[in-house]
Amino acid sequence: MVTRLEFGGVSVDVLRKDIKHLHLSVHPPTGRVRISAPERMDLDAIRVFAISKLSWIKRHQHTIREQDRETPREYLERESHFVWGRRCLLSLETAARPGVELSHSRLVIRTKSGAGVVQRQLSLDRWYRRQVQQALPALLARWEPRLGVKPKRFFVQHMKTKWGSCNPATGSIRLNTELAKKPPVCLEYLVVHELVHLIEPTHGPKFVELMDRFLPKWRHYRDELNRLPVRHEDWVY
Repeated sequence: MVTRLEFGGVSVDVLRKDIKHLHLSVHPPTGRVRISAPERMDLDAIRVFAISKLSWIKRHQHTIREQDRETPREYLERESHFVWGRRCLLSLETAARPGVELSHSRLVIRTKSGAGVVQRQLSLDRWYRRQVQQALPALLARWEPRLGVKPKRFFVQHMKTKWGSCNPATGSIRLNTELAKKPPVCLEYLVVHELVHLIEPTHGPKFVELMDRFLPKWRHYRDELNRLPVRHEDWVY
């Protein structure tokens, strides 16, 4: 059951779960706020926590509401798409063996005869996912020894509300396939961010100190990522 809190002009949905710690999140496209809370935590304690985060909530709501979004994609000839921060134009070809290839500033999608928009989108989404997967080994080889951590599992998938996430309890890290559209430094920043969460689960002072020590320009990379247009989504609640 969801309980709604109202304070300071902000509505917060509280969802109780079988977890140990509070988790606060702000969701696109409207800046909807949710707190996942331990099942037995007192509602007043949750309210105090939420009020203490009011400035953080409003800042993130502003960022989400102001962030540009891509126009809906139709996957047509010469439509613009991005690969690692570079603008590319689609080129559609018919082939017996479907696939995607990056050739200079052309993004070639090959599909079987009669394939439509859905097949083109699925093919390109799979290709973006592989781009992130293929970039990860070098980044992990660079950062795992520096940070002294090693995730048990790494997932790359389409995520509507986050660029990445980490579950320190299971050692699992998830990254958004959309990162393949952004400059490579954005992926590196996300990898470091989530690896640091294996050391410090929160975004508190210790997390900030670790990010400052290992990736001094992390705020610049974060801001660059948040300035870039994000994928158009059809949101269903």
